[in-house]
Parts: sequence; C-alpha cells; structure tokens
Amino acid sequence: MKLIKRFLVLALIALVIIQFISIDKTNPPTDPAKDFITMTNPPANIGSLIKSACYDCHSNHTEYPWYTNVQPVAWWVKGHIKNGRKKLNFSEWGDYSADKRAHKIEENIEEIEERHMPLKSYTWSHADAKLSDNDVESLMSWFRSIK
Repeated sequence: MKLIKRFLVLALIALVIIQFISIDKTNPPTDPAKDFITMTNPPANIGSLIKSACYDCHSNHTEYPWYTNVQPVAWWVKGHIKNGRKKLNFSEWGDYSADKRAHKIEENIEEIEERHMPLKSYTWSHADAKLSDNDVESLMSWFRSIK
C-alpha cells in the first residue's frame, strides 16, 4: 500500500511539474495570396467545410483550444498539428508545384472518401468539423472538379 501511495504522489508531482512546460502556440506568418481558399475560390459552403474540418491542423491558422494549456494533452495536439502541416499546409498552397498540388488534391479526395480525415479525435471536441455523408460527397465532388 505504501508503494502505491508513493507512486501516486510522485505521479502527481510529475503532472504538476510538466504543466510549466508549455507548447509554442505562435502561428507562422502567412501570405494570404498563397492560401488554398484564396487561390481556388471554392463555393462558400465548401470553403466553410474545409476551414472547419481541415484548417486547424493543415494551415498556419490554428486556433488553439483551452485544453492545449494542459500537459501532456498539449504536446499530443501540437504533434498532430506539426504532422498535419508537414503533410499538407493549405496556407502554403501557392508554394506547391502544379504536380504536388494535383497529388494533394488526389490525397484529399482519398482521405475524405475513406473518412480518415478529419481525425475522429479532432471531431470529438470540434463538432463543426464532423462531416455528414452530404458534406463528404460535396467535398469530393468539388475536389474532383478542380483536379
């Protein structure tokens, strides 16, 4: 019993200490002219879907929710954002070559169609990012139209 108490006390101390190690929430600077929405000019409903379901992790316009003030959750979220931006950054669309853009469009269609994106863990706390069957069809149709 003493061993369990000691472990719990040490775990609590560690949890308190890691709260002082925060993540960087500064978004990189962007050139609006290179943004995906600006360059592709989707219909308003499509642009809204893309922003609500994709932009927090796949652009330089991340809005950090309150729970990114709690460690280790913030580290986990920051890892998702870093990885998301690395795979596709809508804020840097204008910097991609034509071939890379075409490839990213294909990947978007595939990820949405297979319901890999947005991540389930993201939609748990972002209800507006959940895509209905109609949303999925609309997005895939629009992405196909710009290939």
